[in-house]
Amino acid sequence: MMDLQTLVLNADYRPLSYNPLSLWSWKDAFTALFLDRVTLVASYDVEARSPSRALKVPSVVALKNYVTLARSPAFTRYNIYLRDTFSCQYCGLRLPSGGLTFDHVVPRSRGGLSTWENVVAACSPCNLRKANRTPHEADMPLLNAPRRPTRYELHHRQPEFDHRQYHHTWLDYLYWDSELDS
Repeated sequence: MMDLQTLVLNADYRPLSYNPLSLWSWKDAFTALFLDRVTLVASYDVEARSPSRALKVPSVVALKNYVTLARSPAFTRYNIYLRDTFSCQYCGLRLPSGGLTFDHVVPRSRGGLSTWENVVAACSPCNLRKANRTPHEADMPLLNAPRRPTRYELHHRQPEFDHRQYHHTWLDYLYWDSELDS
């Protein structure tokens, strides 16, 4: 029970975030329920007990107040990899996130900033080969120019959810943008 997580939905019953998926620990979900900040949507078949009560652990909750989402996604390592489709932007090698680094196109030591427009996913060999040079100086052209993605682009680039890793009570809320079977 210790590793159970609760899917958090906005007041419109859509996940607050897909990248990463908006999850709380079950204890934080209980706290929010008791403070009347969320509505219980679904529960696990597991109970948490206190000396006087036994309550089912929440699997899905919805915020009572709508949270307006930022127009642009957060600048995170995962979102950079997602934007670049988990591929090195110098050689094109596709790797899991653990096999990637991020590279400053204009090196930080030369005034380059950590921004969407100056950071790309890179494999370690390419990152080491480029070193403290620009792609032009290293004769390593970029496959795609770095740019700020939209939330929509990242949502549609994320790997398909593995249905086996999510509780069945979550599935109705994760696939609103999916095409329906006819």
